[in-house]
Parts: sequence; C-alpha cells; structure tokens
Amino acid sequence: MNTYLLFKSLHLIAVISWMAGLLYLPRIFVYHTENNSEAKVSTVLKIMEKKLYFYIMTPAMTLSWLFGLLLIHSIGFQQLGQKWMLLKLLFVIILTFYHFYLGKLLGKFQTDRNQHSHKFYRYINEIPTILLILIIFVVIFKPI
Repeated sequence: MNTYLLFKSLHLIAVISWMAGLLYLPRIFVYHTENNSEAKVSTVLKIMEKKLYFYIMTPAMTLSWLFGLLLIHSIGFQQLGQKWMLLKLLFVIILTFYHFYLGKLLGKFQTDRNQHSHKFYRYINEIPTILLILIIFVVIFKPI
C-alpha cells in the first residue's frame, strides 16, 4: 500500500472535519448570544459547543497535524524549505491559534461570561474560510 496516499487521504478527512467545526462553532456562538436569556436554550447550546470542540474539532485538529507531519516526513523534510510549504504552515498555525481562541471563547460561554455580540461571532466566522481558500490556492498552485 502506498503510505503517502494513505496519509494524504487521512489528512484530508481530518482537515475537512476540523474545518467543519471551525466554521460551525462560531455559528453556534451567534445563536447562543442571541438566545442567552433563555436558560433552556443556553444549556443545550453549551452542551453542543462543548461536544463539538472537545469531541470533534480538537481530535480532528490533532489528526490533521499528525497526518500532515507524516506527509512531510514521507516526501522529505527538505520540502519545508519551499516557500509555498512555509506559507501553508503559517496559515495552518494561524488556524490552530484560531482554534484555541475559540476554546477560550467557549470557556466564557460555559461560565456565562461572554462579552461579545452576535455580530462579532459573524465576523470571526469568516477567518477560517479565508484561510482555507488561501491554503488551497497555495497548495494547488505553489505560486512561490
């Protein structure tokens, strides 16, 4: 079996799962902010947020990194010297920081200390979309 293609497939599956969570969690935060005064709704959203972050997003992020690093290992670490690869890694690191920032925001919702409006969450929801587009173009076209 070709391990490169196996790692690539598993990497893509993990990335798609991670991106789904990165796009959906801020959306739940929008609903939570808009319905925070309703205790029942808030309780349900807290459960959804927590499960999404800890049971789907974080394992998917970890697997994305793991299989990405295994891909780099299988093609050779000298690939890290290519500018497109460094740019991709920079974007992935930004996505990782964004992931942990969402975790910080999740903690505020869990303790009823959210300080942001629903508009804030609508705006930050665009961050992973922009980074995803940049990553795809950098990986496909390798412009630099």
